[in-house]
Amino acid sequence: MTKEKNTHHQDIIATNENDVQTKWYHNLKYLLIGILFGIVFVKAEIISWFRIQEMFRLQSFHMYGVIGSAIFTGMISIWLIKKFNIKTINGEPIIIAPKKFNKGQIYGGLIFGFGWAITGACPGPLFAQIGTGAFVVTITLLSAIFGTWVYGYFREKLPH
Repeated sequence: MTKEKNTHHQDIIATNENDVQTKWYHNLKYLLIGILFGIVFVKAEIISWFRIQEMFRLQSFHMYGVIGSAIFTGMISIWLIKKFNIKTINGEPIIIAPKKFNKGQIYGGLIFGFGWAITGACPGPLFAQIGTGAFVVTITLLSAIFGTWVYGYFREKLPH
């Protein structure tokens, strides 16, 4: 695979990020979007432990509707990116690599689902949960960070 200048792939480490010099306040937009995202999570009850338990007990459609709408939005977005050859904000082409199925995805999905069911949190709303005062979720956040580190450490030895 040839690599064009300023083109990123999901499995490589970007080296041109240091070439971009920005002021510290340019990152405020990410903070504001994150706060808005957290407010939406709270208002939609996505961070509710009780809503998550209802989902895993098949007692409510609420979370399935949220997840389903996210999947639908993602599908439409990917289709639009491919159809109109949309580029990043920096003008770089967006390359979506084909994915091959393997049994590690089943194991990973099961581990993720069990962790989600036990803790009542997936990585997206962790900060929103902490922001609402559920400080015990800090343990889940630290566990997620540690799990990510463990995966990175053993990545080359795992089936992909």
